[in-house]
Amino acid sequence: MTTALDHDLHLYIPDLGRFRSTKDLESSSLYQELKPRIEALLNSYELYNVIDHPALKPFYRAVAWNVERGIHLEGINHILRTHPILKEADVLLVTETDIGMARSGNRNVAREMADALGMNYFFAPSYLNLAKGCGVEHEFEGENSLGIHGNAILSRYPIEDPEIEVLKNAHDKMRGREKRLGSQRALIASICFPQKKVKAVCAHLDARSTQSHRALQMRCILDTLQKYRGGSTLIGGDWNTSTYDSSRAFWAIFGFWVRVAMGTGNMIRNHYPHPYRRFEKGLFNSIEKYDFDYKNANQTGEGTLHYSVEDMAQFKNLREWIPHWCFRFVEWALRPHGGECNFKLDWFATRGLKVVRDQEIPSSPNGPSVSPRVMRHLRHQDKKVSDHDAIVLDFEL
Repeated sequence: MTTALDHDLHLYIPDLGRFRSTKDLESSSLYQELKPRIEALLNSYELYNVIDHPALKPFYRAVAWNVERGIHLEGINHILRTHPILKEADVLLVTETDIGMARSGNRNVAREMADALGMNYFFAPSYLNLAKGCGVEHEFEGENSLGIHGNAILSRYPIEDPEIEVLKNAHDKMRGREKRLGSQRALIASICFPQKKVKAVCAHLDARSTQSHRALQMRCILDTLQKYRGGSTLIGGDWNTSTYDSSRAFWAIFGFWVRVAMGTGNMIRNHYPHPYRRFEKGLFNSIEKYDFDYKNANQTGEGTLHYSVEDMAQFKNLREWIPHWCFRFVEWALRPHGGECNFKLDWFATRGLKVVRDQEIPSSPNGPSVSPRVMRHLRHQDKKVSDHDAIVLDFEL
């Protein structure tokens, strides 16, 4: 595998990984020596325009999907090539894509997706990983070749004007088992449709964060987008609107008991799938303040991540920062609800675009238009291909 992001920093990863905090790391002579190379890597990107698809369409289709590192890449590509709705995507906003990570077979996930789907792509790294990942990801064979993780925009149309918006970390990424250098980044680029350019934004907000920090990260993106106020913009991705303060185990546990007191069934019906009503209200208020529309751009009330007490992968991932004893109480709280609950984490927001709905445009090269929706039960060979559902949006220019 060759990539524009090739580096030899992996030679120093064992030594970098010995530091237990970002403060200690950054004060070390080793980091100071490597800092220019680390920053150059994290500020680089891949942009490949090899497909020119000038076809004019009455509407276009966007898909946002957290593909869980690209661990099940063959299944993801199969679904995106064959699913009757997803195969017609013109733009893909893809969160959690690896380059050279053992958990995803040391592949360039964004490039392989683009090649398989006949699309152009823009990838930017968020992190240089100093470990194999978290939870079950440590169980994958082999070692990381490059250790890069980030997000990508794929398009059937040319991609121009790439930008990277660096988002402030919510917690110290050198603490814990999954040690990383860097921070979340939002990708911003122009998609050159035949009618006009549209700004596409792929945003992945921090999971281990407070509600207010997620709102702050979104406002940073929205502030940057103000310079494009007169044009059309599409934001999509995994905003991690879990309703929880997950910055520390204490606050997550405290928040859990607050939600139990409010009624687990009440949370499952009225808050987890509707985070804008109360717990994540600041983030969604900011979106509307900047004249973006999320209410008409999503299937509200439908979760995109499904927690189950029987899912061992979820259990092992959470166990890295949540004490083991807590899970007995989670099982107890969810027992009347089949041991499951659904969270709405993945979203679109639009400005200057007209969202179209089921059969509003009955005929096009994409087939008939569909309303914004969550694509549930995406499986290949009877296995889940990601822990998130994809979301779909059709729009007119």
